[in-house]
Amino acid sequence: MSEHDVLERAAFHSIDAATGTPSGPAFATDDGAAVAAACAAAEATFDVYRATGTEDRARFLEAIGDQIVAIGDDLIATAMRESGLPRARLEGERGRTVGQLKLFASVLRAGAWQGVRIDPALPDRQPLPRPDLRLRMIPLGPVAVFGASNFPLAFSTAGGDTAAALAAGCPVVVKGHPAHPATGALVADAIARAVAACGLPKGVFSHLVGPGNDLGTMLVQDPRIAAVGFTGSRGGGLALLKLAQARAVPIPVYAEMSSINPVVLLPEALRARGAALGTAFVGSLTMGAGQFCTNPGLVLAIDGEGLDAFVAAAAEAMTKASAATMLTGGIHAAYNEGVTALETHDAVETIARGCTGEGITEGQGAFFATTAAQFLADKALGREVFGASSLLVRCRDEGELRAVLSAAEGQLTATLQMDAGDTDLAARLIPILERKAGRILANGWPTGVEVAHAMVHGGPYPATSDGRTTSVGSLAIDRFLRPVSYQNLMPSLLPAAVRDDTTVPRLIDGVPTI
Repeated sequence: MSEHDVLERAAFHSIDAATGTPSGPAFATDDGAAVAAACAAAEATFDVYRATGTEDRARFLEAIGDQIVAIGDDLIATAMRESGLPRARLEGERGRTVGQLKLFASVLRAGAWQGVRIDPALPDRQPLPRPDLRLRMIPLGPVAVFGASNFPLAFSTAGGDTAAALAAGCPVVVKGHPAHPATGALVADAIARAVAACGLPKGVFSHLVGPGNDLGTMLVQDPRIAAVGFTGSRGGGLALLKLAQARAVPIPVYAEMSSINPVVLLPEALRARGAALGTAFVGSLTMGAGQFCTNPGLVLAIDGEGLDAFVAAAAEAMTKASAATMLTGGIHAAYNEGVTALETHDAVETIARGCTGEGITEGQGAFFATTAAQFLADKALGREVFGASSLLVRCRDEGELRAVLSAAEGQLTATLQMDAGDTDLAARLIPILERKAGRILANGWPTGVEVAHAMVHGGPYPATSDGRTTSVGSLAIDRFLRPVSYQNLMPSLLPAAVRDDTTVPRLIDGVPTI
């Protein structure tokens, strides 16, 4: 028997993020039998669930949201203890979680997600007739979702990946993040209640828990899993991608992994409001202890008087920035390691450090600087430090600025701080940014991701494993669908969505029709 066939069902505890001590009841580690049972149930349920009507599925998503709200304050208090995140942040995250479910319910009702295309037969076409062709999108199959450490609600058990997969018609098996098992259990119970209330088979949703990597390895390797959604570290995402590609039947892994989200301070904006930008930058950088995948970890600017004002204001704001509890002891240790590497780097200047904290997992903010030449010479300076740390790259001119942007890795976001006089320079930079990032902002800060139809939370590698997709917004459903074309099928055999009497939005001979 392989070491991965059975995991020892050892107990593990929820950890209080602020104290690092065990808290609450013990959780049994799910084993290989539990993984197999969850995947088998998902596979057995797949055809039943994907055949549900769009309205039934939409009501199911809304029911999940209602059940999450019904948990009440216990959900917020539990998530606060396990993550160290403040109440207001988690209450907002709960609202976002419910809002994502409602968004996908509206997507289902609108119908365009099915991607219907109809090319009617042309029997008299010369030199060859055209067959009747009809296309729709269908769900991939059971999806494995990995909960994220930094969003215990919105990117975890009932987060965006789960909502998108369920909306697509895919059963979901969640591997809950071990940093917040009690929070995940509360949400999983809420989903189970929604499954029962909507009369759906239990296999539509399963929740697995346990520390370590073996559980996730077995889940990705199970032949019944058809796709993976992941939010986390680059190392974790690449490990899952390798496992998925090594299967007898490889599957897609949609991993959101690593990004330092460059902010470009253009000259006129710096001259007009350099000091204000410096203060606002630190507010974005230190928000939530810097534990956002869209944190501004890289700042680029051309040397000048305005940049000096930015640096002075940012340094002052940083020295006043309070330390904040980080999500886990491991994340705190990795953050300190990354900051120390920058502090001790010969080519890096420490601009300012934040206030020290009293808690054992409190992260101290950090702001550093280097030159464009040094940044280009050492790829290590472009690596993500997950937390409230950022690096300013001083450029001598536009040429160096363009060189740094061109050399940067793929990113989730890129931001332009600009005024009217910067428009021409911005226009020259945008083509570079389009190749590097999934979202380009002007005069804002990358922290904060709107759940909307036009949102892209994705980007070129290593920001994600597939830069063609997004994990936030209505387009996220496309990751868990694939196209099927029906040629010359008699009407009685056609799916309802592609029949002539369908009310689903569609293209007929390439022309949008409702």
